[in-house]
Formats: sequence, structure tokens, C-alpha cells
Amino acid sequence: MKDNETVKSSIIDEAAVERLMRTVQGEDADRIHAVLAKAALAQGLTDEEAAVLMSIRSPSLAQELFKTASQVKDTIYGKRLVVFAPLYISNLCNNECLYCAFRAGNTAIKRRALTQDEIAHEVKALVDQGHKRVLVVAGESYPKEGFDYVLKAIETVYSVKSGRGEIRRVNANVAPLSVAEFKQLKDAKIGTFQLFQETYHRGTYSQMHLSGRKKDYDWRVTAIDRAMTAGINDVGIGVLLGLYDWKFEILAMLQHIRHLEKEFGVGPHTISVPRLEPATGSDVASAPPHLVSDDDFRKIVAILRLTVPYTGIIMSTRENAQMRREGFDLGISQISAGSRTDPGGYSTDSTGEVNGQFSLGDHRSLDEVIGDVASMGYIPSFCTGCYRLGRTGADFMDMAKPGEIKAHCGPNAVSTFTEYLMDYASPATREIGLNLIEKAIGDMTGVAKERAERLMKQVKAGERDVYC
Repeated sequence: MKDNETVKSSIIDEAAVERLMRTVQGEDADRIHAVLAKAALAQGLTDEEAAVLMSIRSPSLAQELFKTASQVKDTIYGKRLVVFAPLYISNLCNNECLYCAFRAGNTAIKRRALTQDEIAHEVKALVDQGHKRVLVVAGESYPKEGFDYVLKAIETVYSVKSGRGEIRRVNANVAPLSVAEFKQLKDAKIGTFQLFQETYHRGTYSQMHLSGRKKDYDWRVTAIDRAMTAGINDVGIGVLLGLYDWKFEILAMLQHIRHLEKEFGVGPHTISVPRLEPATGSDVASAPPHLVSDDDFRKIVAILRLTVPYTGIIMSTRENAQMRREGFDLGISQISAGSRTDPGGYSTDSTGEVNGQFSLGDHRSLDEVIGDVASMGYIPSFCTGCYRLGRTGADFMDMAKPGEIKAHCGPNAVSTFTEYLMDYASPATREIGLNLIEKAIGDMTGVAKERAERLMKQVKAGERDVYC
């Protein structure tokens, strides 16, 4: 497909999804137990087996699902939890998406595209909190320089140094691009390109997207193909839960993953599971057409962890603190923290409720989140080593599936967490964190333990940005 053509995509077969949903409407305990036994091997599940788990209704089977997901998550990721922050640089948008505060016709928010100086100011605020990874986010319209605005913003983010800190990896969530533009994005040294289909159901997609380029379902669903064709190895996908039946959305997203695996040899690096939250000027966001309950949301996270066990699962600050805590054990491996969804929100200490893209469920600062995470026994990781050493895409998966990546991830998590504790943490968080690191290293063995001890010693001696 040429960049400027609109061709109906065959990536999502809605009829096949609906047939699959019909075949597993009843809860079959024996079949569910068999699927969970296979899932416990951490080798993944078929789409049909994922659908079987979607039929779970009884509390006892749900608990078995959650227990299995917890075991698989711990086997693959251990107690590591990656932390990042979204950086909204603009809320300008040409699209009319009924669920989003940034939609073109919404007059209830103030429009703003940060200048490069303002972006640098935002980045400094994030760096001074202790962040090392950011996700650059923009509405789907740019100032007069067009897409170059995003490229300049990424360059600006990387240029900011403050004290001992800097942003070491920029990921991007921007409008779908042509292959040529994706190549420019790759050359800007992004880590992961992230794009949500919002809903995989064509009818609902048409109802929710009234105008603008985003109205084109096929241009959007094929964007990840263009990104990977351009050489971006790490991509992130997701759906906005609440627009349509969650079972359909997850099964369709699994179809998308299988397509990527077939075409490019590797699926997405991350999956995001945002639930629709209230947004200024949006009736749809305030009353989701297909509300996803907390119980179903827990099942979604657990089913994804078991079906695609080596894919990162991201939970944002849309969710409240308690749901995020529960999610860590069910399969979440990456979280945002201290987030703002309005351009300029970090330097003005805004809550982002009026001019943000959506309402936040977790308003805690980075330090509060880190202290809470560490008190639960999870090691917050700001690691960017894999991106910088070329362990991306299929190469990352080749190391992850046999468990080899843990010999890097654990030590790098310890190293970056130690940096945070020494340079940015409150006294209470520092005490919790140092005790946790001592225990974590004590639990390591072999080369992982040797690396962790060496890296931590380097950090405590004053070195920064050390990784393996």
C-alpha cells in the first residue's frame, strides 16, 4: 500500500472475531482449567484459548486466572516495574473524536502548542523529579512547521540536562505517518512508537470519529505496518476500553498482533489498556457506551499477560492507585507516574483536569508512587539499556523467551533505582528503596547478582547511566 492511498485493510476479520465470541459464551470449568494449565508454562495462548478465559464468570475460576497470571508475570518480569511519564507538547487537533477533550470542535479547553523553550522547561521539571523515560504525545495537528515540530521536540527533550539527570529514552505517541515520516522518527532515535486503534469495531469507529484524517479506519490500523516497514522495531498498540464490547476489542487486537508476527516476525513491544475516563466537553467519555467493570478489567489484564506473556502491558494514571496496585500482580509491567495530560502541566503543577486529554485517577507525585511501589516489593526501573544496546524487536524477544533478558533487566533496574534514591527520593522513600535493593540483590544468583552488585557500587561511587 502506498502512503497516500486508502485501501481497505484485511488485518481485522470481524466475522471471525464474532464467531469466536459465540463459541465460548458458556463457562466450561474443565476447559478453563486446561487452558490455565497451558498458560502456566508461559508460552502463550491461542486466540481461541484466550476466548475461553473470557467466559469466566465464577469468583473461584477468576481467582485461578489471577493466580496464574501473577505466577507468569513473576516468572518473566520478576519484581521489576518500568516507570515513565507522558509529555504532552500540544493539544491542537483536526479530528472530531467524540470521546476526546482535544477534538477539534471542543471550545471548553484552551489550545496550546508548546514552544521548544517551553518543552525544555517541561523536560527540566520531569528530570528534576527523577524521570529518565518520557512518552511524547501530541494532538493530531501541529503548528506551522508540521511534522518537523515533533522531530524538533524530540531533539529538545534529549538536549536537556539538569544536575545529574537527563531523559535517556523518548517514546512517541503521535498521528499515523507515512513510511518516509516514520523513517524520520526512527532517525530521531525514538524508542517505541505507540498508537492505539481506539476501537477495532468498524461501525463504532465510524460513529466515534466524525471528521479529520483519523476518520479513516484503514489508514490508522495499517500505521503500525508502516512504522515497522520504516525500521521501527518496537511498537506499542492498544484499545480504548469502553467504546465497544471488550471481548471483541481484545480478540481483534490479538488478530492485529498475529498479523504483525506473521508479517514482521515479532509482535508489539507493549500493549496499553486504557479505560475511557471523563474528558472536558465529551458526553461519550462521561458515559461510556460499553462500560468495563473493575472485575472485567482485572480479567483483561490477566488474559493478556497469559496470551502474550512476553509483551509489556502498560497501565496509565487513568486508573486509581488501588487498581494500579492490583494490576502489578495481574500482569502490568509498565506504569506512568506523576502524569499530566495538558501541555505545560508539569512546569505549572497543573492537575490537568480542565485542559487535559482526560481525567486522571492517580494524582500522586512520582516520589509517592515510587515509595508505594517499593513498599509492595516491586523495583521501579528507569532502565533504557535495551534500546541503546540494540536489544529491540525480535532481538529482544529472542532473549526474553528463554529468560536470558532477566540477567540484564534485574541489574539495570537496581542501577537506575539506586540513582533515583540517591539523587531525587524523599528520605522515607530512600529508606524503603535501599532496604528493597539489598533484599533484591540477595535473592539474585549468578551473573545477574554480580552485575547488580557492580552497577550499584558504581552508582554509589558517583557514576551515572551505567547499564549492562
